[in-house]
Amino acid sequence: MKFISPKVDYAFKKIFGSEQSKEILISFLNAIIYGEEKIIQSLTIVNPYNPGQAMTLKDTYLDIKAVLADGSIVVIEMQIARVSAFSKRVIYNLSKAYSNQLGIGEEYLSLTPVIAVTITDFILFNQTSDVINQFVFQEKTKKIEYPDVELQLIFIELPKFNKNLSELNSLSDKWIYFIKEAATLDTIPDSLSEVSEIELALNIANQAKMTVEELEIVDRRGIMLQDEKGRITYAEEQGRIKQSIALAMRLMKKRFGEIPVAITSRVEDLSLKQLESLTESIFDFESLQDVESWLEGR
Repeated sequence: MKFISPKVDYAFKKIFGSEQSKEILISFLNAIIYGEEKIIQSLTIVNPYNPGQAMTLKDTYLDIKAVLADGSIVVIEMQIARVSAFSKRVIYNLSKAYSNQLGIGEEYLSLTPVIAVTITDFILFNQTSDVINQFVFQEKTKKIEYPDVELQLIFIELPKFNKNLSELNSLSDKWIYFIKEAATLDTIPDSLSEVSEIELALNIANQAKMTVEELEIVDRRGIMLQDEKGRITYAEEQGRIKQSIALAMRLMKKRFGEIPVAITSRVEDLSLKQLESLTESIFDFESLQDVESWLEGR
């Protein structure tokens, strides 16, 4: 038995955003937003995944939007790779979902809360080891919450979650484990099957129950997203290399004056690790000849 990875946005929408996914989404949102309290009893999935109208790689809007019984709107997004201005985009989408509720001349009283649940396969908040972080408006120093809790941002950072099956104590643990590890499973574990909604999610994710077309799209989109993640990682590393070269050249120029083109060329060919080592060694050098000797050894 093999399962598609819920981390692929297309697969995520099939699992959590199909017409048959309502109970799955209710269980997941109650676990993540409401600490496992069964606050959400019903919801409507907006623009649900439809296997008869399979999405293609050209489709860009693969987020899930649900309207709760009280009119509150929840927008759920799975993001594998960090993109430029990602944190701003999340706020923009939250604000857009809130403001789009009103037509011209309509009363503000008709506005309902909006919650953005964002799952990332990268770390956003290095200041905390918490896997789930929730943000609301509050007074800066006294931490008094704004009277109307209209807008909430909830983030789930998958790399911070390191529990194995035997360590899953809560419903939120089990849902996060499912999202992160489903593709590594070859059977449905007892600790997950005891939650009927997760068992249903795994059955939807079962590759044996998917069409050839769906599997091809999931596979191609997964490759595309991993390529994008690799491209971003490469760009970030190149940016760090460029900064390290500039720093090393600035320090050498300050210590020895003008740097010959031959040395500059050699420095520009160094790896990031070598550049960091060079920067640390510069103040141990007595002359440019020492720099050249150091470079010869690399």
